[in-house]
Amino acid sequence: MGFDFNITIVGLGLIGGTYAEALKTLNPKNLWAIDIDEETLRYAEEKGMIDKGYTSGEEPLKNSDIIIISLYPDLTLQFIKDNMEHFKSGAIITDAVGIKENIINNINAVLRDDLDFVGGHPMAGRETSGVKSACKDIFKGANYIITPTDTNKKENIDLVEDMARKMGFAKIVKIDPRKHDEIIAFTSQLPHVIAITMMNCNYIDDVNSFTGGSFNDVTRIAKINSSLWAELMIENDEHILAQIDLFQNYMTKMRKSIENKDYDSLKAILEESNKRKEEQSKYV
Repeated sequence: MGFDFNITIVGLGLIGGTYAEALKTLNPKNLWAIDIDEETLRYAEEKGMIDKGYTSGEEPLKNSDIIIISLYPDLTLQFIKDNMEHFKSGAIITDAVGIKENIINNINAVLRDDLDFVGGHPMAGRETSGVKSACKDIFKGANYIITPTDTNKKENIDLVEDMARKMGFAKIVKIDPRKHDEIIAFTSQLPHVIAITMMNCNYIDDVNSFTGGSFNDVTRIAKINSSLWAELMIENDEHILAQIDLFQNYMTKMRKSIENKDYDSLKAILEESNKRKEEQSKYV
């Protein structure tokens, strides 16, 4: 069954390329891409991921019904500002940025009245980057978050949801942008902070001789796109700082239990963790 729209993807990195692969299976009218790197566009065209690539937005945007921007937060806003006159009237613009409140507010402050920006967040990825790492299977079974506002038209929210389902996402959640950022600070950004901290505080020369599944599981996400994640964390500073404080408070609680040789207190903390993980596992 086709997805009868002209679609443009802006930014053909890992996620943008994965959008391209997933959307190509839906047989859209046309699937175009915009990227500053001509080699990336050439690769995507040769692999059949897109119909045609462009280094600027003027040509494809004037005919695009749906635009998916897969850029860093600041670049997403800048792209919309720079191309405002090129967007087709009635177009739906969505994104893949991992934080939402600030970017949605900033975009809606400058967006033309005949355009609709629907915030989106595919909860998927891998440790490698670039279009050559893209694979439509990355989206299969993953979660997709939509962050609608009062300015969005219901039919456009529904269309973004339908697109996500057709691309293979298993669960689509709609949530307020601010609440999204608060939750993501805990479920995504804090785990990255912990993984990075573990790698950076390593003092063991031959650490690989002593690692097992637990160390590798915790530090897997420490291999990170530093430019992107620095921007995401600073953009979401209010919420991630609150989560770091809560984490440090719990670490202090555990440290005191160990320091005081308080077996009962430490055991209670561990049992609480077991119970919470068992509850959480029921929904995974």
